[in-house]
Amino acid sequence: MSLAKYEVLLKVVETGNLTRAAEALGFTQSGVSHAVHSLEREFGFGLLTRSRSGVKLTANGERVIKSIREIVNWNEQLKQEVAAVHGMEIGTVRIGTFTSVSVHWLPGIIKRYRRDYPAVEVKLMEGDYREIEDWIGDGQVDFGFLSLPTREGFDAIPLSEDRMLCLVPKEHPLGERTSISFAELAEEDFVMPKEGSDYDVKRVLRKAGIQPKIKYEAADDRAIIAMVENGLGVSVLPEMVLQAHQHHLSMLELEDRSCRTLGLAMQAVKDISPAARKFKEYARAWIDQWEQSRVKNVGGGPSNG
Repeated sequence: MSLAKYEVLLKVVETGNLTRAAEALGFTQSGVSHAVHSLEREFGFGLLTRSRSGVKLTANGERVIKSIREIVNWNEQLKQEVAAVHGMEIGTVRIGTFTSVSVHWLPGIIKRYRRDYPAVEVKLMEGDYREIEDWIGDGQVDFGFLSLPTREGFDAIPLSEDRMLCLVPKEHPLGERTSISFAELAEEDFVMPKEGSDYDVKRVLRKAGIQPKIKYEAADDRAIIAMVENGLGVSVLPEMVLQAHQHHLSMLELEDRSCRTLGLAMQAVKDISPAARKFKEYARAWIDQWEQSRVKNVGGGPSNG
């Protein structure tokens, strides 16, 4: 069985389309189709169903895709280990990430990493926490940035503490304050992040034992900030999210100084490839420096500007 056919199948599943897979691989569409048909003949069952909207795995395809992905991943790791023996750094690092990490951390980390390892390709997959956990579990990424704790069975490495802050309109009676109690928060109309984006906020509220008066839900951080600015309620968001936007609101510290712990999660630290292991080290060193500069520039309390 050819590893090349496995790689073609994985690219088709990733793109959901034979044409896009062919373009990404530099093949003809008929070449991609032939590789998939050849695998289906070898296995003795269909792997893909085709429709106007694209392609997806059959039930039997779902059963075998994880093993196929593991074979391809182990082959990639073998190539990297052999290259490392010869003093070369090659390969691909696949990373699961979410918006605030993509904005604040990854550009600097990747720039420094690529400077030293230009032959290593860095691929990013952006989603919410649940999607990133699924990608790690399925072997679609080497590791993912997540809010910890994460799914049981993963290895996790804490990297940074990120404050959870309450947002209120500038003109709100609490707008001149620097902190808010949970009792006060429970009395306010609340703008809740939608499911998939609400893990950190729900954890804070659950720990405090309060049920907010949810008036609106929004999936996009910018929408939540805009709703608060326009007096439609208050909300709670991580500090890193707020640093990515210009806004006209006040940010209050919560009474228990709640934080989210951001870190890296993977199936097993010992099993990640040499290129991924190096990237992990670079990420840790870069974030340590970022933390030190943030402490110097920001100082103690939240900004109300």
